[in-house]
Amino acid sequence: MKRGRGRPRATAVADAPAAVGQRIELALERLTHDGRGIGRWRGRTTFVEGGLPGEQVTARVVRARSKLIEARLESLQQSSPERQQPRCPHVELCGGCSLQHMAHTQQLEIKQQALAQQLQHFAQLEPKQWAPALSGPEYGYRQRTRIALRWDRQRRELDVGFRQRASSELVNVEQCPVLVPELEAALKALPSMLRGLEAVETLGHVELIGGEHPALVLRHLRPLPAEDQQQLAAFATQFGMSCWLQGDDLSAVPLGAAAEPAYRLADQQLMLEFAPGDFTQVNPQINQAMVNQALDWLAIEPGEAVLDLFCGVGNFALALARAGAAVVGIEGSEEMVARAQDNARKNKLPAVHFLPADLSKPLEMPAGPQTYTAALLDPPRDGADQMAADLAAMGVERILYVSCNPATLARDAGILAGKGYTLVRAGIMDMFPQTAHVEAMALFRRQ
Repeated sequence: MKRGRGRPRATAVADAPAAVGQRIELALERLTHDGRGIGRWRGRTTFVEGGLPGEQVTARVVRARSKLIEARLESLQQSSPERQQPRCPHVELCGGCSLQHMAHTQQLEIKQQALAQQLQHFAQLEPKQWAPALSGPEYGYRQRTRIALRWDRQRRELDVGFRQRASSELVNVEQCPVLVPELEAALKALPSMLRGLEAVETLGHVELIGGEHPALVLRHLRPLPAEDQQQLAAFATQFGMSCWLQGDDLSAVPLGAAAEPAYRLADQQLMLEFAPGDFTQVNPQINQAMVNQALDWLAIEPGEAVLDLFCGVGNFALALARAGAAVVGIEGSEEMVARAQDNARKNKLPAVHFLPADLSKPLEMPAGPQTYTAALLDPPRDGADQMAADLAAMGVERILYVSCNPATLARDAGILAGKGYTLVRAGIMDMFPQTAHVEAMALFRRQ
């Protein structure tokens, strides 16, 4: 009889991968850049959403690969002294504010680490100076939110809320502690009002907008009966809002007389109007601090020519013009360009001009002798690699990059470094406390 080539394994359990839905127990050692706890289970690196370093946890597997496991905290055997009690009762289901269990100082630390790691990983860069984080209120900061609506045919009921974590289902909500108080008050009363409308089955979503001229914007799939319009108008009036209806053509029309939504940059004595659907920053305190820091870092001289790319309705461009710069703002949406120009006129700033252009393509400036010594970029999450290369080719001396994605910021920083720019300063801006979103600002100077 032939001998076996090896000793049979006593069990294969130790090597078996985890199954989705399986409960596992492990100790957590550190945090990822997006705030998940990291530990090891049977030799495999495991990420646990909702866990903190130093905790012993039971977690449920949501994704399993050969070497990595992703799981969600289910219970605590040993809790970290740093653990916070979340304010929101929907935190277990809602996919929004996933860091409420974490102290705010720890949130800032992991966001700072995320920015540093991305700059090092993608561009092998570190700024000459790290700026302190811009931070503000931990809750009650958000002055704009979109609320999903879904008619459930089986239950014959309207769901009103936010997307569940890792799901297309909705969490019915009547409170949201990160909203400014006036919007949260409206949110509490919103579901019962919407469920009482005759056209309840045809509703799309609702946007609540705070600021100088608060608004309720309702997307609807079919024309609303007069009685529904009256109920919506009465609700909006009760909470000090105007009501806007958004039909098939996607343009929002006010229900009765209404001022455009607006916000202030008080330090620059500016009022900026915008239309429902336009992009604006949702955190007014951080937005003001961000604009102030941008002006400080760029240190604009009176009369200096400045480019503002992805300028929106003029958030930075008008502040730069108020500081004495001759500004050209460029934005992809012709409608937003028109509103930005109108904001410049209403704020009596004739030295700022706005142009429409596709900023995913090479930049084509109007013919003329104009030389720009400074530029500001505030791109979407995809970043601005084309614009970074174009600004370098133009010889712009100082480039301020405002980012909502550290990975694309780092990629574009590498482009600028390769074109002879130095990363002078960088830092995070806590635009979205209680979430893992990282906003950052970086200043580049041509060598």
